[in-house]
This record gives sequence, structure tokens and C-alpha cells, in this order.
Amino acid sequence: MNLNPASAYLADSYVFKWQNQTFVSDLIFVIPIAICLGVGLAIRHPGAGILAAAGAMTVGFGAKHIIDESRLLPMIFATVGIAFSTFVGMVAGHDNGLLVAMAALWAFGYGLLTERPDGYGWVGQQCVVMLLVGSAFPIAAKPAAVRVLLLGAGGAMQVLWSSVALRLFAQLCTHLLDMARYMHEEEVALRAAVEQIARTVKRGRFVDAKLAYPMRLLVTVGLSTEIYRRLHFTSGYWIPMTALVVLKPGLADTASRAIARTLGTVAGAWALSLLVAHVAPSPVELAVISVVFAWLSYATLNVNYALFAVCITGYIVFLLSLAKIPGATIAERRAFCTALGGAIALTVRLVVIQRRKSRISEVNVEH
Repeated sequence: MNLNPASAYLADSYVFKWQNQTFVSDLIFVIPIAICLGVGLAIRHPGAGILAAAGAMTVGFGAKHIIDESRLLPMIFATVGIAFSTFVGMVAGHDNGLLVAMAALWAFGYGLLTERPDGYGWVGQQCVVMLLVGSAFPIAAKPAAVRVLLLGAGGAMQVLWSSVALRLFAQLCTHLLDMARYMHEEEVALRAAVEQIARTVKRGRFVDAKLAYPMRLLVTVGLSTEIYRRLHFTSGYWIPMTALVVLKPGLADTASRAIARTLGTVAGAWALSLLVAHVAPSPVELAVISVVFAWLSYATLNVNYALFAVCITGYIVFLLSLAKIPGATIAERRAFCTALGGAIALTVRLVVIQRRKSRISEVNVEH
């Protein structure tokens, strides 16, 4: 579809690609989420169920990506990556400057991974997201490890169930046996990336073409994380998280994603606030509604980003309502933080463009 320049900024909001819907096939991935929430309610520990369900939900998105021609590898890597990142975020917390440096470093690493095949970038992005989410719930190392084990258990359940349901269990076994090889390959890739950065800095070029996007992510996520830290409320992690997911290499892509994310989140928050204000769902009903919104999130991801934002907002609001957090409060804060995070990402992108234009103008004047 060819879009004029103005339409490109709204493409993620008004273009619906219903041919990309996956309602039927994505029923597979909601089953582990339902099991996690159901078990949590059955043993009267909904918080444990929420953590496991969060792991299953995140890892389920990995099936929509590919690494080494495999849908399972992104899921396996994400299970390990999000568990480690969540642990680091929980231990670091959001009350000191350490988180700012770590979030910026994680974001820079994600930017480097976007140069590799699609699945690697997605895994990197989820690691940054979970680092930020974990920081909202600061806790000592030992209890953090327990919570991370629950998160990892949910992710592992999603991997195991998906491999069986998709008839990929033999492939899963092969991947697990090859983990040492994959770890070695990642070590080599990391060393190569560090050497490239060192050469670039040594030449006095602190940002070359391949490092431009990672550097923008570093600055954007670092800045938005500092704002989150200074706001002093738990839901503030949505600010750097939104800035992370909407910032794209191009201006039009960034603006389109930021607008769609904000519109979808605000619309979802408004509608859900009305629903929560007039209805008092039981814990079982909250769990069922959360699973439904998880399914809708999977199915609409590649249909329309604004619609996906509505669905993911619904999933988060109802999931956290199980933890006795007021749904209306969650929705309102998510809308505010999403709008702020999107604005920060767009502002950074515009500043970069303006500085680039200024440098070009200076060069033209000199010549």
C-alpha cells in the first residue's frame, strides 16, 4: 500500500490488515496463560499465577518471530532473557540512578540486535521491557529469585506446550541439546559488536551508521527512565517502556507507532475505566477476561497497532486487578505514561533530525 507523507504518520492507527489476523491459531498460546492463572486462583496465590502468566504471555509472542528458521528459538531465548532481566530490574529497583545506566545499556544492546535477523531484536526488546517492569517491584535478591522462577516457569510451560501443540517437540529437544553452541555463537557475536564499537570510537566517530539507532535508544530510554525514577510511582515504568517500543529508525515510523500506541492505550483505558466503574468482576471473571484479552492481543498484533494497544491494555488492567490493584487507576496511569513515553521518543527523533540538518547546513556554508 502506497501512503502519502501525511498518511504515513497515521498508518498504524487507521490501516487494518485483517488478512494478518491469527484468531484460530493463537488459541494455542492462551492455554498456558489460562492454566497459570487457574492454578494461582486454585491455591489462593493469585500473585504467583500472575507472574507465571506474564512469562507465558511474553514468551508466546516469540512464536511470531524466527531465529535460525525456528519459531521455538525466540521463545527459548526469551524465557531465559526475560527471567534474568527481571531479576536484575527487581534487585536494582527504581529509586537510584543505577537503573538509568542499566536501562540505557540494555536498550543499546537491543539496538545492536536489530541489525541481526528479526527474532534477535524481539528477544532484546523483551529483555529491556522486563528489566523496566522488574524495577517497579524492588525486592531483595532471594525473594526476587523466587518470583523470577515463577516467571521462568510460565515461559517454560509456554515453550513446552507450544512445541507439543505445533508438533515441534523433536525440534525443541534438538535446540536444547544445541544450547552450548548457541551460547558460543552469541558470545562471538557480542565480542564482534564490542570490537566494532571500539574501532568506531578509536576513529573518533562516536556514532556510525550502524550505531546511530542503538545510540538513539540509549539516550531515549536513559532519559525516559530518569523521568520515571523521579516521578516516584510504580506505573511510571510504562514511560521508558513506551519510548522503547515506539522509537524506530525512521521519523514516520516513530510518529506512526507513537500515535497508534497512545490512541489505542487512551481509548482502551477510557473504555475499561467505565467498565470497571460499573462492574465488579470476581477473581475468576477477572482471570477469564485477562485470558480473552491476551488472545485478542496475540491475534491483532499484525492487524493494526492501535487495536493491539487497546487489547494489551485490557490484558494488563484485568491481570493486575487480580492483584487487588484498582483497575481504573491502572488504566489512567497507563494512558498518561504511554502518552509521555511516546512524546519523549518522538521528541528525541525530531532533535536528531534537526541536528543532522544543522550539520549539513554548516558543511554547505563551509564549501
